[in-house]
Amino acid sequence: MARRPNFLLFITDQHRADHLGCYGNTEVRTPHIDALAAQGCRFDDFHVATPICQPNRASLMTGRLPSVHGLQMNGRELSLGERTFVETLREAGYQTALVGKSHLQNITTLPTAWPGKGPRRPHEALRPYPGRYGQEVWQRWEEDPAHELELPYYGFEQVALTIGHADEQHGHWRRWLRQQTPDADRLIGPAHAIPTPDLHLARIGHAWRTRVPEALYPTAYIAEQTCHALDRMASAEQPFFIQCSFPDPHHPFTPPGRYWDLFRPDDVSLPASFHAELTDPPPPVQWLREQRRHNPAFRPGYGSFACSEQEAREAIALNHGSLANIDDHIGLVMARLRALGLDEHTVVMFTSDHGDLLGERGLMFKGGLHYPALTRVPFIWRDGAQAPATAASAALTQTIDIAATVLERAGLEPTNGMQGASLLPVVTGQASGVRQQLLIEEESQRSDFGMDRRVRMRTLRNHDHRLTVYDGQPWGELYDLRQDPLELRNLWADAASLPLRQSLMEQLARAMLTAADTSPYPGAAA
Repeated sequence: MARRPNFLLFITDQHRADHLGCYGNTEVRTPHIDALAAQGCRFDDFHVATPICQPNRASLMTGRLPSVHGLQMNGRELSLGERTFVETLREAGYQTALVGKSHLQNITTLPTAWPGKGPRRPHEALRPYPGRYGQEVWQRWEEDPAHELELPYYGFEQVALTIGHADEQHGHWRRWLRQQTPDADRLIGPAHAIPTPDLHLARIGHAWRTRVPEALYPTAYIAEQTCHALDRMASAEQPFFIQCSFPDPHHPFTPPGRYWDLFRPDDVSLPASFHAELTDPPPPVQWLREQRRHNPAFRPGYGSFACSEQEAREAIALNHGSLANIDDHIGLVMARLRALGLDEHTVVMFTSDHGDLLGERGLMFKGGLHYPALTRVPFIWRDGAQAPATAASAALTQTIDIAATVLERAGLEPTNGMQGASLLPVVTGQASGVRQQLLIEEESQRSDFGMDRRVRMRTLRNHDHRLTVYDGQPWGELYDLRQDPLELRNLWADAASLPLRQSLMEQLARAMLTAADTSPYPGAAA
């Protein structure tokens, strides 16, 4: 019987595809991730199911779109009734471990926003599947030293958890940090940061120079715990799946030690679209720019906003520092994998949960827009036992494809209702693609951009065009990706493009029908 492969999945948070050397960026420093791409298959047109943390991570785990698995926005819980591909692996005899960020359940006790019209209903149509929720709420980890996850957790039988971002994370990391130094809580957060009076982002709370040493920072902890998981699993007869999930480079930016000023703001490049003239930009972009002109202090904690050149340069430089830190620690994990003799038996993957505007169109962060900076993320497949037939693929691919690909490589059947497609035919050269178009969803908690309702969006993307519609709005977006790859000219209201818009709207309707849930199997006819 052929040896079943191990799997090691690296995930970053809020990391766009073009911020890696292997994706053409000459300013970042990511040699270890680039080496994975050089030895494997790099997917160049890989997109998220939704550009929001929680729902896209749930889509990765289930192989299903948010509208189907039900976790459609942050602040919710992935139903314990949903089957993850990690559960399927575990039931087939795999050892499973998660190190770092999970974000499959809510991490705060804040109530979900209610920006809708009319009365709020007292009951939901869908009742929670039985089980324990709220396990990742960070306050519970602080208030109860005995608080732990109920294992297995969505299929993971071992978990070393981090909750949150920057140097203010909780969970197992915070407990570990307090064991390492009695000064732990005096190292964390902007109130204890090393002063940086000239940093614009520090003034608005989006960056600070942490006092947490490099060796104690969450990135180092996650890499170290991943190495420990490899040590534990190396001698067992069963294969393993390990998910190594870094919460950086998500803002606030707090790269530790030498990574803080590894890149200088004056030395990084602004995106090509920063000062670009836009033709008929969608109202959200216009609204954000108006806020910049008339309300310069407008800086939401997590939503998008119009930024200055200096703010964009600072964010890009600190983002690159965080990525260099992650890359160095991926190098340490890969060195341990090789030292244990596991390299040739392990499939290593790299991806992110969504991107970041980081200066695109003069905007920062994320929310309510489907530009490639937010929807296009890296995906690298590197199989130690099989050299790829394709070094780089232009196939239109998506986060929901990861689950099906892993299961096929493990020799297991996909779950009924799984919507992703296996990418192995592309990797092995048997096919050049898996689909002609993909659907991207978004359900926001908030009524951003001055809109009278919360943002709800659907995007159809193929190799030639991107069409985006907003719920309840007469306007939308349509771009010719061949002629306008930067998406600067919106053709939605262009009279000559009306037949194209109508055709794509029909394709979007059919894509949404195809994306409806097919689980469980139909019952027998009465």
